[in-house]
Amino acid sequence: MNIVSGEQIAKTFQVGKEQHPVLLDVSVAINEGEFISIMGPSGCGKSTLLYALSGMDSIDQGQVIFDGMDLTTLSDKELADLRRTKMGFVFQQPTFLKSLNILDNILLPAMRDERKNVRALTERALQIMNKMGIADLAKRDITQVSGGQLQRAGICRALISNPQVIFGDEPTGALNSTSAQEIMDLLTSINREGTTVMLVTHDPKIAARTERILFMSDGAIVNELRLPRFTGADLDDRMVKVVSTMQKIGI
Repeated sequence: MNIVSGEQIAKTFQVGKEQHPVLLDVSVAINEGEFISIMGPSGCGKSTLLYALSGMDSIDQGQVIFDGMDLTTLSDKELADLRRTKMGFVFQQPTFLKSLNILDNILLPAMRDERKNVRALTERALQIMNKMGIADLAKRDITQVSGGQLQRAGICRALISNPQVIFGDEPTGALNSTSAQEIMDLLTSINREGTTVMLVTHDPKIAARTERILFMSDGAIVNELRLPRFTGADLDDRMVKVVSTMQKIGI
């Protein structure tokens, strides 16, 4: 069953007096429980597609359906409520409030809906942090943790409202290889518990750990690669298939 789909999505950015098409009649469907990535060169439209499918950015043409709702018909408030309650986001550079500690930053997105259940919400946050291996950092300021730990906190924040889909835009892009692998281990675990995960990445090693890869070029999806569930021992074989597909389509 589809959790999110786009039909003939088109998006154009205006720079000065010039129009720059970014998405060209893109259609895609993502099933519940999928672990999917989008690859392509810089400027190909992969992040724009992620933002369109999550309702973070408007589209010029087409339709986006999330959990049966047409995002193009929703108000800004309805979209914000939907993103807060049914979606989680992990970005390359996590954005946190410097005036709040790690725990409070994680709690913040859910506080609007759970003001009367702060104790239960805090317990949930601490449980997630424990699972992510950062429970001991709860009271630290955001300047007192490493980049990898901050990204783990970003995943905790994305999970706090028990979302149906996690959207990640280059979530490992600012991390070293060890931290990137740890973050992918966490996202894999989250996916196997039933949460749909959709990532944008430029890194074949990251994409190779997902189960479906969409390759984009010049605003369109030009190829797709399906892989079996990642076992941890088959990364090299998966990498060969990803790189081979990239070479075949010239990206």
